[in-house]
Amino acid sequence: MTPEMTSADLTSATNTVSRVLLAALRRRPRALVWLAAWSVLEVLPLLLSGYSVARALDDGFLVGRPGAGLGWLGVLAVAVLAGALATRHVYRILAEIVEPFRDDLVGSVVGGALQRSTVLGGRPDSGAVARLTHQVEVVRDTFAGLLLLVRGFVVSAVGAVIGIAALTGVVGLLVLPPLLAGLAFFLTSLRSMMTRQRDYVLTDEGVAESASTVARSLRDVVACGAEDQACAQVQRQVDAHAEAERTLARMAALRTLSVAIGGWLPAVGLLVGAPWLHASGATLGTITGALVYLTQGLLPALKSLVDGLGAGGLRLVVTLGRLIEAGERPMPAKPAPRGTPQGHDLVIDNVTFSYGRHAEPVVNHAHLMIPEGQHLAMVGPSGAGKSTLAGLLAATHIPDGGEVRLGGVPVRDFDPHTLASHRVLIPQEAYIFAGTLGENLRYLHPAATCAELDTVVDALGLRSMVARIGGYDAALDSGMLSAGERQLIAVARAHLTPAPVLILDEATCHLDPVAEERVERVLAGRGGTLIVVAHRISSALRAQRIVLMNGAGMITGTHRQLLATTPLYRDLVGQWDGGQGALSQGALALVTTGRS
Repeated sequence: MTPEMTSADLTSATNTVSRVLLAALRRRPRALVWLAAWSVLEVLPLLLSGYSVARALDDGFLVGRPGAGLGWLGVLAVAVLAGALATRHVYRILAEIVEPFRDDLVGSVVGGALQRSTVLGGRPDSGAVARLTHQVEVVRDTFAGLLLLVRGFVVSAVGAVIGIAALTGVVGLLVLPPLLAGLAFFLTSLRSMMTRQRDYVLTDEGVAESASTVARSLRDVVACGAEDQACAQVQRQVDAHAEAERTLARMAALRTLSVAIGGWLPAVGLLVGAPWLHASGATLGTITGALVYLTQGLLPALKSLVDGLGAGGLRLVVTLGRLIEAGERPMPAKPAPRGTPQGHDLVIDNVTFSYGRHAEPVVNHAHLMIPEGQHLAMVGPSGAGKSTLAGLLAATHIPDGGEVRLGGVPVRDFDPHTLASHRVLIPQEAYIFAGTLGENLRYLHPAATCAELDTVVDALGLRSMVARIGGYDAALDSGMLSAGERQLIAVARAHLTPAPVLILDEATCHLDPVAEERVERVLAGRGGTLIVVAHRISSALRAQRIVLMNGAGMITGTHRQLLATTPLYRDLVGQWDGGQGALSQGALALVTTGRS
């Protein structure tokens, strides 16, 4: 989305926002009725203000009857108390309308961000942070403010007009022309104000997006010595946001000029024309009362309208329009399948992938075939692309070039539900959800029976943990579990699924070697394909075949073949043995002699 907004964009955004706000109001008809009722009582002080002052002067103080004058002012004081009571109820009813609308917005923002992040090839939506923590609150506050503004403007204008008409209609000739001129000037400048407000919102998201990107990539930034470039990137977004805010502040001068034309000129006209009005039969009380209606009714109402629409109204249209746009969750069109998978062979065909348009490929023109039922291990130095390759196989990453196929069908042709039924990716970070232990275990296979749970729990050695937690129906507190226990629950969850392909991306890194061996043995014994991003050399030794990630390429073979032909693999074996203590030299030799 570009910061420039065309006339059609403005019209579309305004229409969309109007529909959303009207829908929010229609959902609370009872609250609107009560809001209107209390608003009538709230306007009573304004309705009586000018008339009471005029009568207090003409029928009281100016004719030597101070008691009558004080009586009229007493009537006004009672009306003010009644208006204060009404105002209290107005704010209470306002919350009944605005707070549910805010909750709907939060749900829309979160749902939209999750949808964009979880679709095939989706990326995290960092801009959602700005929308959720700032823009939703802006919309909530401005919606409430504008609802009060529109209600207040209507009742104030109606009350002032009725009051002036009750005194004299001649004043309208002095008030109406400049009032209309001020409104016309303001309305013609609204389009420019809206564009500037939109620039402000977009640059605010730009600051959040750039800062989040740098934070996620901080390790790479430091490693490449790119701190200055990263700071400059964020600084450009901050400067753009600051300039947008300064421009928006300058637009406030237009609002001030509109109020001066439409509000203060009528007051000046009334004062200048006072001698002529007096000569035409208007009393001093009538002129004073009209001035009260003008300065206490029409002028504040106009100022509130101009300030509210010029600031809050524009902010509401632009920000809510942005939230509606970002919260839309159109489901991606279901791809037309090219056929039913024939088996579950995995094929990587000339695949290239990089994290960014100008970044070096992490996987470059790679070819790999993993037969159904094979136990495969991926090894390589840190940062060599093992997790990236696992993501390509699991279809959480979309190749820049080439194709990944499962059972002869490109993985991009699967909808998310079908893809999930064919493969399960277990990441290093084990996610435990709110709910019971049984619900966590059944998350990927809700129909699993208690007998199936018992079988998996016993196979993975989780019986003591289940007893400690209190059984399958006990609420699970992830804070009471160790990192290894959380990984075992994630492994058990994956084991229960009927998916024929399991991919472990260092999913056992928090387990000791014995527990890790048991997990891989159990998963390999369930049938289907098992792909392990190896955390220890022992995982590679248990695999039927090994993929060695070497830069953007890869080498495949058995442990014996790679050990005999690939210096990098020999180095890795030595580092694992010496650095992590996975296997002693004697154990390594023993396993090697029994592994082709």
